[in-house]
Amino acid sequence: MNRVIIPGIAALVIVIILAAGSLFTVSQTEQVLVVQFGEVVRPIEQPGLHVKLPIIQDIIPFDRRLQAVELPGEEVILGDQRRLIVDAVTVFRISDPLRFYQAIGPVSENIRGRLNSVVTGSLRRVMGNHKLLDVLSADRERIMAAIRGQVNTEMQNFGVSIIDVRIRRADLPKENTDAILSRMQSERQRIAAQARAEGAEASLRIRADAERDRTVLLADARATADNLRGEGEAEATRIYAQSFGQDPGFFSIWRTLQGYHDIFATGSARLVVTPDNDYLHYLQAPPAAAPK
Repeated sequence: MNRVIIPGIAALVIVIILAAGSLFTVSQTEQVLVVQFGEVVRPIEQPGLHVKLPIIQDIIPFDRRLQAVELPGEEVILGDQRRLIVDAVTVFRISDPLRFYQAIGPVSENIRGRLNSVVTGSLRRVMGNHKLLDVLSADRERIMAAIRGQVNTEMQNFGVSIIDVRIRRADLPKENTDAILSRMQSERQRIAAQARAEGAEASLRIRADAERDRTVLLADARATADNLRGEGEAEATRIYAQSFGQDPGFFSIWRTLQGYHDIFATGSARLVVTPDNDYLHYLQAPPAAAPK
């Protein structure tokens, strides 16, 4: 009985191992090459469960999704002899896994170096025929379409389809940037100096106008004040003369009393005169009454 069971179990184990080695699945995000002793037997692009010969056949998967490769900054000479540092990104897909395997090998990462060199060459050829203004204008889309077409044509030999090539950044070299910034700074300094000079000139003009207006206003004010003062003095003289003409005695007494007030109002003034001086006769005897 044991002689029958043991070989049966061994045969079952062998069948299970062979079945496990012959069945494999292909996901929707990949495509597979079935190889036998290094030779491609068939490509498989349909997802699902598939069969291969166990042990002697193997599978090599390739990603069928979009992949991106970033190109490091490369210096490109334009048609007007300007220099640009260009950073580009390339989006591609493995469209023919058999040709890709034959040209590149089983490792997908090996395509990146080849793709970078092709994109760099195409950038230099196409952009070398255009000026800086073309790269910075709406013609940029047309330039990138030409680059994409050239790269796609060359990469078809590697089983790769180019979906897009884009310039992420385009900068001037550092020495050019420094020179441009220096010119911009000099220009701004010139404009600032001109603005300050124009402001100083306007300030001097405004100050001169204000000083002239001030001088005119002061002269007019002095003239007006002198006229008013003259008119006042003339009116005062007229009033004094009129008063003196009406009563000369009263006017004399009033003027003398005004003099007393001006001299003795402070209380500290001293006056040295002879006793018979006429100036103090109102202090010695009251003035005589005017006849009625």
